[in-house]
Amino acid sequence: MTPKKFLFTSESVTEGHPDKVCDQISDAILDEFLTKDKQSRVAAETTVTTGMALVCGEITADCYVDIPHVVRETIRNIGYVGSNAGGFDADTCAVLTSIDEQSTDIGNGVNKAFESRENNAATSATETEEIGAGDQGIMFGYACNETPELMPLPISLAHKLSYRLSQVRKQGLVDYLRPDGKSQVTVEYIDGKPSRIHTILISTQHNPVINGISDNQQVQDIISRDLRKLVIDEVFAKEEIKIDDDTIILINPSGRFVIGGPQGDSGLTGRKIIVDTYGGYSRHGGGAFSGKDPTKVDRSAAYAARYVAKNIVAAGLADKCEIELAYAIGVAEPVSIMVDTFGTGKISEDEITELVYKNFDLRPAAIIKQFDLRNLPSKNGGKFYQLLAAYGHMGRVDIDVPWEHTDKASLLKSQLCSCGCSC
Repeated sequence: MTPKKFLFTSESVTEGHPDKVCDQISDAILDEFLTKDKQSRVAAETTVTTGMALVCGEITADCYVDIPHVVRETIRNIGYVGSNAGGFDADTCAVLTSIDEQSTDIGNGVNKAFESRENNAATSATETEEIGAGDQGIMFGYACNETPELMPLPISLAHKLSYRLSQVRKQGLVDYLRPDGKSQVTVEYIDGKPSRIHTILISTQHNPVINGISDNQQVQDIISRDLRKLVIDEVFAKEEIKIDDDTIILINPSGRFVIGGPQGDSGLTGRKIIVDTYGGYSRHGGGAFSGKDPTKVDRSAAYAARYVAKNIVAAGLADKCEIELAYAIGVAEPVSIMVDTFGTGKISEDEITELVYKNFDLRPAAIIKQFDLRNLPSKNGGKFYQLLAAYGHMGRVDIDVPWEHTDKASLLKSQLCSCGCSC
């Protein structure tokens, strides 16, 4: 039989991309509120453009946060300051805020009463607060065995390239890079398995003059040479699948990238949801993460779905696994749970679904408690969610992310009978 071949592409963006600037500002605000008041209800949206940042949304908290200060410090840490600001400077940009309190209708739906839960394998048999979901919606989690972190290879490589690009800039390995940048990786698959690297694309914002050279063609030649050595070769030196002679490498294919960041394009929180998750390799429920406190299931349930899927793959129950969760506003239990192993399951999807119901408590309160979502900023020096706001919320290995743990894998294995099923 002829092998089935296809190409799959995923992209990533650096922390200086205008949409990612917004995500980081929104999550920096969330970090600050949760550090000062763990029960804060936050839904912060940010938009940026040339010379301006606007923060709006709904926040209810028993503390004060200097939002303009948080905004400016976030922009400064990204690198938009001084000569590299490019029309968007942390010290001179206007910062506007328009904040209301959380709707009482939503708040009443979230704050449910108490009920007794007995004989539940995932919780104690005591009365626990039933926090209702903050909204209706669907969330997907995914895992596969293509990489050590159980992520699809294209998005894993794209994030590594973007992260390395920012490292090169921040470490001063070259002095001409500006904060905005993108990467894109195309992987060739044969019979569903990664086979080779087809195309690598990096676009990076840069100074118009490098080492006294202003001729654009010479400038681009310098950038191509440096990024190949300092970014691409560095990343793929650690990868199992290497670049080959036929791999297409494109660096700044537009020919010039001087005007970028919020000066080049306006940015908005939540506009990079595919970059934040699985690079398009899995379905997405449509809800963004950044700026939302843990009672918003768009965020917490998506993390839980990743946790479930990753533990299923880590347990060897499937090579690929996608989990769909659905919630109703004000209702704690998911209204549905779906498991799809794309034909790679070692046991049936019905049996895996039974294991999910048995071993994972997917009520919002239980998710918040298990992952300690309200305390993560204070445990990490006041920054946690902001760190997730660039280079992906899933598959992170540079920081300790609780939904990336595979502590349930051995438990799932232990519940299989001798014939390999969960009966």
